[in-house]
Amino acid sequence: MPREERLPIVESSSSGDDEAKPVVRRRSTRDTVLAVPTDPGCCDPDSTPHRFLALVFMCLLGFGSYFCYDNPGALQDVFQKELNLNATEFTFIYSIYSWPNIVLCFVGGFLIDRVFGIRMGTIIYMLIVLLGQLIFSTGGLLGKFWLMIVGRFIFGIGAESLAVAQNSYAVLWFKGKELNMVFGLQLSVARFGSTVNFWSMQPLYGYVSKFYAGYTGLGVALFIASSTCVMSLICTLILGWMDKRAERILKRNNNPGGEIAKLSDIVSFKMDFCMVSVVCVAYYVAIFPFVALGQAFFISNFQMTPEQANNVNSIVYLISAIASPLFGFIIDRVGRNVSWVFVATISTLVAHMLLTFSHLNPYISMCIMGLSYSMLAASLWPLVALIVPEYQLGTAYGFCQSVQNLGLAVVTIVAGMIVDSSGGSHFWLQLFFMLFLLISLIATCVIWAYDRKHQGNLNMSPSQRATFHTSISTQRGTTDRRPLLGN
Repeated sequence: MPREERLPIVESSSSGDDEAKPVVRRRSTRDTVLAVPTDPGCCDPDSTPHRFLALVFMCLLGFGSYFCYDNPGALQDVFQKELNLNATEFTFIYSIYSWPNIVLCFVGGFLIDRVFGIRMGTIIYMLIVLLGQLIFSTGGLLGKFWLMIVGRFIFGIGAESLAVAQNSYAVLWFKGKELNMVFGLQLSVARFGSTVNFWSMQPLYGYVSKFYAGYTGLGVALFIASSTCVMSLICTLILGWMDKRAERILKRNNNPGGEIAKLSDIVSFKMDFCMVSVVCVAYYVAIFPFVALGQAFFISNFQMTPEQANNVNSIVYLISAIASPLFGFIIDRVGRNVSWVFVATISTLVAHMLLTFSHLNPYISMCIMGLSYSMLAASLWPLVALIVPEYQLGTAYGFCQSVQNLGLAVVTIVAGMIVDSSGGSHFWLQLFFMLFLLISLIATCVIWAYDRKHQGNLNMSPSQRATFHTSISTQRGTTDRRPLLGN
């Protein structure tokens, strides 16, 4: 090391005619540790390569939960045969997933904001997901439906809160940059997990059933599926380490005002956030329960085999895995999120109408639904970050997930009852789904009208939003410079 670099840092101070005395401040190791790297690269937490490396783990931490969530849907015929279940009992596997999250998902988001923090909260929720899936698999291995329900209940507690943590991570790392595209990529990887599930679980069960008969083979197949949750847990730990390092180096301050999140914050959320929550419920209940019962729908309406029905049923998730980041990239460039939500809802309604009232090849309708679903997810979820302050994001996303799970829990059970009472026909169920899409369309119109009336930024282009935020900052600065005492 050159001699000059070993010299102490010297500052001069003088008082009157006294001789200037050197003030010595020794160099602290903390000055080096916390300094932002001067050489930008993949090791700099603020660099694009580093942020996108974090995004890889951010996406994969949800892969396991989405893969395992749709295990029953991919093996619907096996579940109903080996466990002797009717449609209502089968849909209970999905509804029990949602029931605890009517409350716990909201609380889970609050705990991320106020108690655990995002890193510890994500790890805890991922461990709960893994535990629930292992209990669910054990129930299948023993042929105990009640034990499977217990495991599914625990799995649901962790999975939806994990989704809240995943959204919070995305906003923390990408707000003001590529947020729409990031939400699209997260959905892409998640739905790719669901697609791989529909592709792989039937062949996997077919192979396992050669060695294990009946429900034992089902349990073994579910245990193998649990390995995806182990992979997601590893990604969660790596992302937590990366986030802790980034927070230390960048001296991150996510709450400069010092506000503290409270459960009562929910009553302060405005009309636009409430309508976003309505869309979260009304739109998604026309997608997830449809896919959950999709195998039986395509078998009865289009005379397909279970394997063929799974292939067409997985099209929604396959399309979204490809299209979601593309739509996110486009929306990052053009903005107008509310308009995109409106178009997505209408095109999803068209897809359901084609499946119900026409004999058009179902692959066409499912492709339309997949594109629409991708469009909506990439445009809807970033709206929350535009409406709610950062210190309340966990609570806000938790509330959205909670009301969504309330809708899914009720609608999934009702959907099974409609199919049973109709003798296996899905006609009335399709009309039921269309009704909810109309509700979503009305809520989207309310968001647009409210935002326009209050001169908000939800349907602005990126350049308009930049001007909007600049004007807001200028107004706040002018307010801060007012004299403390009046004349």
